[in-house]
Amino acid sequence: MKYLSIVKSNILSSRIQFLLLAFGILLLGCGSKTKDSRMIEFWAMGVEARHVRELIPQFEKENPGVHVKVQAIPWSAAHEKLLTAYAGNSTPDLCQLGNTWIPEFVVLDAIVPLNDFLKQSKVIQAENYFLGIWETNVIDGQLYGIPWYVDTRLMFYRKDLVEALGYSELPTDWAEFFRLCEKLVEQQMTEYAILLPLNGWHEIVVMALQKGSKLLKENNCYGDFENPVFQDAVRFYCSFYANQLCPLGMSEVANIYQSFADNYYSFFITGPWNIGEFQQRLPEALQSAWATAPMPAFDPGKPGISTAGGSSIVIFKSAAAKSDVWKLVEFLSREDIQAEFFKLSGDLPANPAAWEIAGLKDNSRTGAFYRQLQHVVPTPKIPEWEQIAQKIQQYVEYIVFGKMTLEEATRGLDREVNKILEKRRWLLSKKKP
Repeated sequence: MKYLSIVKSNILSSRIQFLLLAFGILLLGCGSKTKDSRMIEFWAMGVEARHVRELIPQFEKENPGVHVKVQAIPWSAAHEKLLTAYAGNSTPDLCQLGNTWIPEFVVLDAIVPLNDFLKQSKVIQAENYFLGIWETNVIDGQLYGIPWYVDTRLMFYRKDLVEALGYSELPTDWAEFFRLCEKLVEQQMTEYAILLPLNGWHEIVVMALQKGSKLLKENNCYGDFENPVFQDAVRFYCSFYANQLCPLGMSEVANIYQSFADNYYSFFITGPWNIGEFQQRLPEALQSAWATAPMPAFDPGKPGISTAGGSSIVIFKSAAAKSDVWKLVEFLSREDIQAEFFKLSGDLPANPAAWEIAGLKDNSRTGAFYRQLQHVVPTPKIPEWEQIAQKIQQYVEYIVFGKMTLEEATRGLDREVNKILEKRRWLLSKKKP
């Protein structure tokens, strides 16, 4: 349909559009790519490609005649390379995709719906995954990806300083957490209480989601940032700056690990990759002095939600032998293989049963992630989300630096997001009978 072509054109980068224009006739003449139906081409990003290669011999042994070629794609180039492959009809059979990228490739009609495969599977069942993570792969009732490894954000903190103030554990509600931050600074135990970098969006989005904000409204066609619920979350977020409980800008923190060790700040909202970084970069004397904890909540007694992240595995429609490709998806989803992949890569398993095998659930630091992953929710599942997230970050920074009032910023944010979503509204209007 004409409207789908327009949406696809909007998604493709200007470089890809040039490729289509210059070689359009050639692409039409070439037809579908030819490939060995028993050779699975698997694109994986970053270090995951190196580690998954170590698992492939076992898969090939269990599936005689099927071979897997793993191609490593740098994260920095992955998005453009995938779009180039789509434009050139040269996508892989199987690919690792960040969860927020899945809606984009659904709109491009590039990846296979997996509902039918799921119905026949004895290995993969929705109830065997963290619910919020699984939901990132479901769009309009169709499953498009299988979670491979998981990611979320929670609190890393100086346990020794918190305990020195009489707390046996981190407060579970934001009001008490804020009072703890004030005490740390008032008693000069740290220069600042918490690090809230303005070059990211997760912290403010988590607070907004906890407050009950949907971020977008009317079928994700308009921004909902002037909503008092979102404004209330931003107001609370900015109060850490207004009360000088966090440094103003990353320029004040040359090294986040050294600053954490030097009592410059005590709390940092970040992801599971930093467990290894903290273990490697903090002095030996501080290794027992830090801990992790799930996010506080605004409602006392209720768990604090966080964002659902990580990577999934998707099958491209160009795959020659989808049944063989699905076998590889099932293999990588097995709890024993997930546990082994964690040992190789450090990526947290998407299958909770693998946490038991790998000893992660009861570990004091990874256990906090296990508890947090019971309470994660997806961000809006639309191709434009990453653009919108950058705009949220931009306008919150305007508020913090006093360039705009809260009302001015949320009004401007709604205006810019509505412009980003203009083509989405047009597309959906054309779908109506």
